[in-house]
Amino acid sequence: MLFELGAEIRKFRKLRKITQQQIADELGMSRATISQLESGTVQEIGIRKVIRILDYLGLELRVSQAGIPPTLEELREDL
Repeated sequence: MLFELGAEIRKFRKLRKITQQQIADELGMSRATISQLESGTVQEIGIRKVIRILDYLGLELRVSQAGIPPTLEELREDL
């Protein structure tokens, strides 16, 4: 799951033409932390850091029940 989250962060960061270093500098984190999160190799990262990164990129974290397919409304939101 962390790998998928990191891949989404990377995708949206690149779409917005923001570098890992820009996020790190703006949020007071190391570029290595951002890189490890994006690649899914981060050993530990606090949820507050993840939320700050998501917020910086204009994203939000959502929780859903595992194994339940998305609703039509959720699919439309992804467009």
